[in-house]
Amino acid sequence: MIKKIVVVDDSRTARQQVGAALAEAGYAVIEGVDGLDGIAKVTSNLDASLIICDVNMPNMGGLEMIEALRRDHPDLAVPIVMLTTEGQLELVQRAKQSGARGWIVKPFKPHMLLSAVRKLVGDA
Repeated sequence: MIKKIVVVDDSRTARQQVGAALAEAGYAVIEGVDGLDGIAKVTSNLDASLIICDVNMPNMGGLEMIEALRRDHPDLAVPIVMLTTEGQLELVQRAKQSGARGWIVKPFKPHMLLSAVRKLVGDA
């Protein structure tokens, strides 16, 4: 069975880069353009194996998105990885407190992203 990964980023280029790496590795990719769209994509794909999310986005940022998902869907156990240009310790700590399992700083190396993805979805 092909595993679904929801990728939420306001940058089309970032979504394309992440999506290409994931698709090449055999994953199905569902794209969201901001936190609000991300929530809609996640809640309509509850069988997703992983969420990869940017921090800074219009309408709703990634940290607010994962906090809302955890608050409104407490049974949602899908792992979340933040993929962002941010590296501030406070943001990393807030993400972990909100349930994020990983933090990858852009620009990323596809093989490093895939290594993290495989570990989190049980394909390692």
